[in-house]
Amino acid sequence: MRHLIGCSALSCAVSLLGSAGSVRAASRDATAAEAPAPWRLHEVLGVPWLRFGLEHRVRAEHLRHDFRSANAGDATALSFRTLLSAELRFLPFVVGAEAQDSRVSASRTTPLNTTLADPLDVLQAWAGLRGSGWLWAGDSLAVTAGRMTLDLGSRRLVARNEFRNTISSFTGLDLQWTSSAGDTARAFAVTPVLRLPSEPDALRRGALERDRENLDALLWAAWVQPRPLPAGVVVEAYVVGLHERDSGRAPSTDRRLLTPGARVLRAPATGELDLQVEAMAQLGRSRATSSATDTTDLEHSAYALDAALGWRFDTIWVPRLALQYDYASGDRSPSDRTNGRFDPLYGARRFELGPTGLYGAVGRSNLSSPGARLEVQPHRTLDAFAAYRLVWLAAKRDAWTTAGVRDPSGGSGAYVGQQLELRVRWHVAPKNLALEVGGAHLVRGEFATDAPGGRTPNATLGYAQVTGSL
Repeated sequence: MRHLIGCSALSCAVSLLGSAGSVRAASRDATAAEAPAPWRLHEVLGVPWLRFGLEHRVRAEHLRHDFRSANAGDATALSFRTLLSAELRFLPFVVGAEAQDSRVSASRTTPLNTTLADPLDVLQAWAGLRGSGWLWAGDSLAVTAGRMTLDLGSRRLVARNEFRNTISSFTGLDLQWTSSAGDTARAFAVTPVLRLPSEPDALRRGALERDRENLDALLWAAWVQPRPLPAGVVVEAYVVGLHERDSGRAPSTDRRLLTPGARVLRAPATGELDLQVEAMAQLGRSRATSSATDTTDLEHSAYALDAALGWRFDTIWVPRLALQYDYASGDRSPSDRTNGRFDPLYGARRFELGPTGLYGAVGRSNLSSPGARLEVQPHRTLDAFAAYRLVWLAAKRDAWTTAGVRDPSGGSGAYVGQQLELRVRWHVAPKNLALEVGGAHLVRGEFATDAPGGRTPNATLGYAQVTGSL
């Protein structure tokens, strides 16, 4: 493209259009080329009934001007996450286990919690059955019992965390069935696992304490996804239930929630329109706080909507441009007997609302946020995206939940600000070694500056990480 330097705007445009045709096929071929198979130790050993994996990630991140009301300074951390898994397969019997060691070395001004650190413990330990043709010809059935991680549908309500330094796990029973035509159904009933220790000082020194099941909570779900419709459209419907009671080890808002929802999805494809729409209602009972002295049950009535419309262009770097809107209701009146704040349960948010870790300024509660996202893939081993969104509170008398800032009078308005996010990722050896750099910048709006506990400086996150796996 060196010959374009110094040309007029019109001649540059003509030259770009002309050159695009000559490079388009090469770009598509480079992007779509078959990636070399990743190196896996268990394949080298040639033991068909044994599978195991090892992943280690190191991430350095710095948050300038922490947006949270409880931390007025900067936050800096070097986090380490190691995952070691093994699976024995003597079909139809399968046994698996996974250990997690998540640690962090952080500055004294960095608030620590169990989303950042969970020193050496058992993440998964399960036994299961895998078979086909058990109910009908050509179907498949998977039964898993024990401690496990879970991904459900869009991952907005229940997810195995990817970016976060610790991963949520559950103990119970999971059933998954798929028909020969591609109809899928799933049901599980589990109890959440409490990551321990939870005290900041213990996390800072890497103290070991065994994670324990929270027997005062039950999470269950039923999920169905019929075979794909014409044009690749996929529809799914589900209901997720959470029943918990307050306890000394796990203070809670005594959530007794039922969250039914549905999602329509068409996956991104070059030269085609993709879409995703998910709507969720949330009904039941909850309390305003997790304090042991709060015994007042509130009617819980909330809802959420997530929508995205995108297009992947058939040109150099195969860019995809998407428009997004995310809404999660807030509690419009803190003095009535109703809680209108949507609860994201055990979902993930990094994939659409920005990086978590030290950051996580945008959460799926009391949120109204339109945005846009541009993704590019210059090479099959290199991808990047930039995302921009405006952030308002859905209910101005409710809290900016991730910051712990609230103006019960509503006098500070609802505009939280603007968020810009960038990420570049290089798969040095695809599925074996990846380098990633990224960050986010929050420009504060009137609510973030004027509400009690608000501040003026904008928040900026930068991070770099290396992930290796075998």
